[in-house]
Amino acid sequence: MNFLKKKDEQKDTASSVGKRRKFLSGAAGAGAVALGFPMIAKGQATPVSMRWQSTWPAKDIFHEYANDFAKKVNDMTGGELKIEVLPAGAVVPAFGLLDAVTKGTLDGGHGVLVYHYGKQNALALWGSGPSFGMDANMLLAWHKYGGGKDLLAKLYNSINAGVVSFPYGPMPTQPLGWFKKPITKSEDMKGLKFRTVGLSIDVFTGLGAAVNALPGGEIVPAMDRGLLDAAEFNNATSDRILGFPDVSKVCMLQSYHQNAEQFEIMFNKPKYDGLPPKMRAVIDNAVEAASADMSWKAIDRYSKDYIEMQAKQGVKFYRTPTTVLQQQLAAYDAAAAKKSAENPLFKEIEASQRAFAERAVRWDLDTNVSRGMAFNHYFGKPAAPAGKKA
Repeated sequence: MNFLKKKDEQKDTASSVGKRRKFLSGAAGAGAVALGFPMIAKGQATPVSMRWQSTWPAKDIFHEYANDFAKKVNDMTGGELKIEVLPAGAVVPAFGLLDAVTKGTLDGGHGVLVYHYGKQNALALWGSGPSFGMDANMLLAWHKYGGGKDLLAKLYNSINAGVVSFPYGPMPTQPLGWFKKPITKSEDMKGLKFRTVGLSIDVFTGLGAAVNALPGGEIVPAMDRGLLDAAEFNNATSDRILGFPDVSKVCMLQSYHQNAEQFEIMFNKPKYDGLPPKMRAVIDNAVEAASADMSWKAIDRYSKDYIEMQAKQGVKFYRTPTTVLQQQLAAYDAAAAKKSAENPLFKEIEASQRAFAERAVRWDLDTNVSRGMAFNHYFGKPAAPAGKKA
C-alpha cells in the first residue's frame, strides 16, 4: 500500500513538472511572439517622406506658416508622413514652384496662386483684385462651397499642371505699398517703378506705374539699389522682417489690388494620389486646421509689428485716399474685361465669384455691426482721414 502510494505520488510529481515545463515553454513562445509584434508593425509602417519648398525666404513669417502646416501633418499622422519644407531658392526659384511640383522635382510646396499668373492668368482670381467685395475668408468659402474647387482643378488641367491644390490661410487686406512720399492722388503713381504680382500688374499699369514682378525676397534689395521706386508685398510682419523700413518710411494702408488673397498648399498629384485614403483625409483636415491657426497668428503678430514699426523704426502709415481706391476699381474692371474676352475660364470663374459675392457680401454688410464704432468708443481714436497718417 505504501509502495503503491509512493509510486502514485511520483507519477503526480512528474506530471506536474511536465505541465509546468509545457506552460513555461508556451509562455516563452507567447512572449517571443509578443516581443516580435513591434518589429512586424514597424516593417509595415514605413514613413513617407516628402521634400517641399516654399516661395518665401527662410526668415519670413510665410515660411513659418509653411512649417506650421508641415508640423501639423507630421504630428497628426504620427510620423507616418514626414514633410520637410525648404525655403525659396533651395531647389528652384520662387516663381518656378509649380513646374517643379508638377515634374516631381519637389513633392509639394507652399506659396500663392498669383505666382502662377504667367501660366494661366485666371489663377490670379484667387487673390488678385477686389473680389467683388469679398474678403479672403469669403473667397475661401466660395472655393469650398461655391464651386471654386472644381474650377481650380479645371484651370490646372488646362495647363497640364500635375498638382493637387489646397487654397488656405486668409490674408488681411494688403497695403497699397511702400513709397518715398505719401500718395495723395492716383496721378502720383505715374512713372513709378513699382513691384507687384498677378492681376495687380494690370491694375497698377492702368494707374500709370512701370511694373516689375519680383518674388518677396528680391524686393527690398531692388529698392535699395534704386531699381524700384516703390513696392507692395503683404503685411506688417513680413514687410518688417524683409527690411522695408530700412528703405522706406512711408506705407500706404488699404488697397483693392489684393484684398482677398490666401495661400496655396500644393502636392505633386501622383505622390498625393498614391497616399492611403486615411492619410489624405488627415491632410484635408490639417489644411483647415492650419488655415484657422494662420489667421489667428497673423492677427497677433501683424498687430505687434504694426505698432513697433511706428514706435521703434519711425514708419508713418497713411490711409490710401478714396479717389485712388476708386481708380483701382476702374483699372481692375478694364483689365478683367480684357482677360474675360480672351480667356473663357477667366470669364467663367469671375461669373461664379460674382454670384457668390452678391449674396455673401450683402449678408455680411447687413449682418455685422461696425467694429470701428466700438473701437472708437473704447479707445477714443477716430479713423485717420484719407491721405493722413493712420
